[in-house]
Amino acid sequence: MKASQVWQRGSKDMTAMPPPRQRGAAKKPMWIIVLLSLVCVALIGAYAYPPRRYSACYFFASSVCTPFKDWLPTVTRRERTDEEIVSSVVMRDLLAMPMPVSKNPKIALMFLTPGSLPFEKLWEKFLQGHEGRYSIYIHASRERPVHSSSLFVGREIHSEKVVWGRISMVDAEKRLLANALEDVDNQFFVLLSDSCVPLHTFDYIYNFLMGTNVSFIDCFLDPGPHGSGRYSVEMLPEIEQRDFRKGAQWFAVTRRHALLILADHLYYNKFELYCKPAEGRNCIADEHYLPTLFNMVDPGGISNWSVTHVDWSEGKWHPRSYRAIDVTYALLKNITAIKENFRITSDDKKVVTMTPCMWNGTKRPCYLFARKFYPEALNNLLKHSSYTST
Repeated sequence: MKASQVWQRGSKDMTAMPPPRQRGAAKKPMWIIVLLSLVCVALIGAYAYPPRRYSACYFFASSVCTPFKDWLPTVTRRERTDEEIVSSVVMRDLLAMPMPVSKNPKIALMFLTPGSLPFEKLWEKFLQGHEGRYSIYIHASRERPVHSSSLFVGREIHSEKVVWGRISMVDAEKRLLANALEDVDNQFFVLLSDSCVPLHTFDYIYNFLMGTNVSFIDCFLDPGPHGSGRYSVEMLPEIEQRDFRKGAQWFAVTRRHALLILADHLYYNKFELYCKPAEGRNCIADEHYLPTLFNMVDPGGISNWSVTHVDWSEGKWHPRSYRAIDVTYALLKNITAIKENFRITSDDKKVVTMTPCMWNGTKRPCYLFARKFYPEALNNLLKHSSYTST
């Protein structure tokens, strides 16, 4: 058939064609209207209540949110309270001002103990011949100590009751610092427990601490339930969750940082009110207060690791304790040889990190002291103390 014949129609063909049907009215796309309405509501909400951080910009990546920043209203800076301004000024000047230079710098050994110190004879051997280079302070929270060494007689300070995990533990630390700071020659302040022992000679520890200007405070970010999970939103606005840190209680701090700890009231008050054990988040004040404080006010001035070794490898609420049978030359040698700080997060991922212990830019053994040792281990510790020779 020819193409021309295909398109040619007669009048008969035209009359045979049915009339065109009239189309009904188009249905309104309701789902589109609902979607657009929701988007408009979301945009109005974002306009009226912009997020505190653009990193969470409307649940999208920051690159997607960038166009919105141009027309969103400028987020005004939060007006600080009088206490925040006072705290900022005091800490700024403390960190900037020169510290007095002592002609006879000493280490303050601050013992936080419920009662007697079972290793006084070991400490006596450690301190022998170094009179005038150290000071001793004892905070006994339960009973007056019975001393086995004359070096510790009369070294008790006024003490108050201490409850594990509560702010009273931090109060005791501050009480020790205040008493030790009265001696202008004390330049480094070491917090110790009744179960702590020295790992090196006095000269080694003295030169290690006096030879650097950083404080040894353990500080790391743990996203798990025993880290950031203990944070309370009631600490806002002064302390945000991103600033919340965790670390071991046992510190060694410079005189400058000791003064800073005593000067702080703003952040201390937040921990006093909102960091308590067995209250939902089970927050342990002495594990979080100092790490969080220094992470916020002077993160570059701390080591982020403690010079006191504690073995948490058993994964329990309390660290491993060493009995007499455990204390051998090999054990002590292994602890003193550790040059990396071990950490594991408390979340399901159990992320392990090993960080080298740096002293003035050089990798050095991490630990000067160790805990926890049972009193029965004294004789073995005295027997193997010869390993501390350097």
